[in-house]
Amino acid sequence: MPRILVVPVAFNECAKIRNVMGRFLKSPARAMADYLVVDDCSTDGTTEAVAAFASCGVATIRHGRRRGVGAAIRTAVHYARDNGYDVIVIMAGNDKDDPGDIPAVLRPVLEGGFDFVQGSRYLGRCGAGGDMPFYRKVATRLHPWLMSLFTGRRVTDSTNGFRAFRLSLARDPRINLDQDWLDAYELEPYLMFKAIRLGYRFTEVFVTKIYPPRKMGYTKMTPFVGWWSILKPLFYLGLGIRK
Repeated sequence: MPRILVVPVAFNECAKIRNVMGRFLKSPARAMADYLVVDDCSTDGTTEAVAAFASCGVATIRHGRRRGVGAAIRTAVHYARDNGYDVIVIMAGNDKDDPGDIPAVLRPVLEGGFDFVQGSRYLGRCGAGGDMPFYRKVATRLHPWLMSLFTGRRVTDSTNGFRAFRLSLARDPRINLDQDWLDAYELEPYLMFKAIRLGYRFTEVFVTKIYPPRKMGYTKMTPFVGWWSILKPLFYLGLGIRK
């Protein structure tokens, strides 16, 4: 059995992170994997909320300053690689993802020999539940169309942060996660793009995605700056501007 690490990344998610961890601890995935929360220098009590679960085996790394979701994922990848893990699962720290879907995301890796498994809210079923803002409905359809165009591989949901991949990808010298321009939302599409283009075995599986009521704060991403951040890698890599 490969060693598996599940990692939600969080910034100021005090209202939701307890439920994120509680749901994982009650899920079948608990018996399959270790659990690490990367806290991107939260200031709202998230750090203390995570620390309260230490006795349940929940580990945490806290950035000393806010660095961005890409930097948080990079921290998780380095930790997993340095501590002998084989597979990492990245998921949201804002309670949009269901830990009950973790076995489904891992299955193609553990049983099918795949290297990168992307969770898709649009694969064979009807979208995300909850209070999903209209501009995100549009953007989450546009981005996978562009990803498919640039990579030559059909992708249905390239903006979903729920995925699993073998840590051997992070050891490939052709994949450089340690670039400063990947600190925000760029790292996730960068990694998917490179995995597909370099011929790693890639697939998608259906996962649920539930948006909370707006009063709870459904996203940290701004409509223009944030979306350029996730579009940028497609153009930079597709046009050969960056490696």
